[in-house]
Amino acid sequence: MWLSNKTQNTNLLQVTTPLSLYIYRPRASLTIFINLLLHQKERDTTREMEVMRVLHMNKGNGETSYAKNSTVQSNIISLGRRVMDEALKKLMMRNSEISSIGIADLGCSSGPNSLLSISNIIDTIQNLCADLERPVPELRVSLNDLPSNDFNYIFASLPEFYDRINNNKESLGFCRGGGESCFVSAVAGSFYGRLFPRRSLHFVHSSSSLHWLSQVPCREAEKEDRAITADLDNMGKIYISKTSPKSAHKAYALQFQTDFLVFLRSRSEELVPGGRMVLSFLGRSSLDPTTEESCYQWELLAQALMSMAKEGIIEEEKIDAFNAPYYAASSEELKMVIEKEGSFSIDRLEISPVDWEGGSICEESYDLVVRSKPEALASGRRVANTIRAVVEPMLEPTFGENVMDELFERYAKIVGEYFYVSSPRYAIVIVSLVRTG
Repeated sequence: MWLSNKTQNTNLLQVTTPLSLYIYRPRASLTIFINLLLHQKERDTTREMEVMRVLHMNKGNGETSYAKNSTVQSNIISLGRRVMDEALKKLMMRNSEISSIGIADLGCSSGPNSLLSISNIIDTIQNLCADLERPVPELRVSLNDLPSNDFNYIFASLPEFYDRINNNKESLGFCRGGGESCFVSAVAGSFYGRLFPRRSLHFVHSSSSLHWLSQVPCREAEKEDRAITADLDNMGKIYISKTSPKSAHKAYALQFQTDFLVFLRSRSEELVPGGRMVLSFLGRSSLDPTTEESCYQWELLAQALMSMAKEGIIEEEKIDAFNAPYYAASSEELKMVIEKEGSFSIDRLEISPVDWEGGSICEESYDLVVRSKPEALASGRRVANTIRAVVEPMLEPTFGENVMDELFERYAKIVGEYFYVSSPRYAIVIVSLVRTG
């Protein structure tokens, strides 16, 4: 206690003894410290709300929409299909009497991929039940993304989705209009927190989502024996790079670890014991967070922005202040957080390389690929369109809608030039987890 038994009921503003003055100072320091903590909580909440507002794909069906520029994400879903099928088979084998399965796809987005994962899951369950000579259980399907997601696109796609599964109604038991055995709903909210009732899910899937953070990281600075937050000194960059200060590297890693821990804790409440998760997202195969596979798409985008700043089109200070809410984690970081949280065991963890257009890579020959200049520039434009469909909504509030066409024209050229002299790749992390207990 701050006060002794002798003085704890005394009004400190009226006491003028030296002892009371000595006691009052810690009280004042405590008040200041609490105010600092409250102020930081408000700043963190503001950061989270800002990310929730701008972290969505380009809507609609235009040339720069996510609907027309999501081939990479589709290929990543396909890349994780084998691991997903394996997890579903183990789930079904362990639960021979299961009559109703809760399924969630987290970060479903919109566009042609929004129902792809769920379609794959239903196809796999159908085939498994046929092989096991079991009736198909009732399927409770939840599609999740942030409130800013274009859910109307998904709802408009449901009739076609039901038509497709109706073609298999003899084996699945589905009827037209959604049917008696499949119930699809949407849940808007951040997966860095609870979304579903306790022990209501059996299978959770997420693809191309967990590399996004809940908020823009902020570094810690020591001042007067207290850790306070400060802006990242990441000049001329929009993500960590080889020239970023170590404090920025630490801030990004810490934010990912904090977010992923919350994600796991939330899912541990929602999944039944023995339930499974299959997660795939952009990561890295190296301990170094500044390797090409983990950050170079952002490095080239920063180059395009800086070229515009040098011509006075945008302000360089805005580039210095902008940091992407993104992190490409290593397998070591994932294992550390999973072990710390303690509710899941790792059934499988793989890292697969894909090129920047989403194509699978043959390690022996990919680096030897030679592109003509027109081919490289065409690849650069496709990659720029893919990146634009994802990051344009978060860039516009800072740099302005009126400069986006010019920015991505420059970015396409820079990426194309890079394709001409290099063979860039992403590292896709695929992890299959089992809820213990």
